[in-house]
Amino acid sequence: MNLEMVLASGSPRRKELLNNIGLMFRVQTSEIDEHIDAHASPQDNVMKLALQKATAVANSCDDAIVIGADTVVVLEGQILGKPSDTKEAVEMLQSLQGRVHEVFTGIALVEVRAGNIYRTQERARCTRVWMKPLDRDRMEWYVGTGDPMDKAGAYGIQGIGSILVDQIEGCFFNVMGLSVSLIDEMFKNWGIQVGTKIRSQGV
Repeated sequence: MNLEMVLASGSPRRKELLNNIGLMFRVQTSEIDEHIDAHASPQDNVMKLALQKATAVANSCDDAIVIGADTVVVLEGQILGKPSDTKEAVEMLQSLQGRVHEVFTGIALVEVRAGNIYRTQERARCTRVWMKPLDRDRMEWYVGTGDPMDKAGAYGIQGIGSILVDQIEGCFFNVMGLSVSLIDEMFKNWGIQVGTKIRSQGV
């Protein structure tokens, strides 16, 4: 049984990363309420939201593997999502500048057979990021580019946002929103080799 690959995210960064490792897929975004549970760990939050996104899309598929992902920035235990406006974006950058923070990305895979969810798996990865000290003018300039408005923590490590970052510890692509090494491990758990035609196992 051939399975199509579906990315349950409209993120251009995630789309680019999957393209870079040779996956053939289509994009179908989910419309879930991305609610953060203040009592759960960052790992649990991103895995739960990734699974919710993937499941929401999987429910409209016939035979597919659906990829869901979610990313948050964590500073001293406080989870930072996407800024709601430019004021909040500047405030987030103010809190991060000159300090180290963590970026957690959860990935979920949901396999669908004949319209029914057959199996799932969820994993998460953490990367530590050191941001440069920034003055107010620099932060307002960056926010004015519009780059941070759709990104957790109000910055992107790729593109123009890269000039804000001093160093990282861990997976670079995890900070972009999808650890390609982790998703490769997850595919291997199901006997799938990246770059080959996807077939369900045991059929």
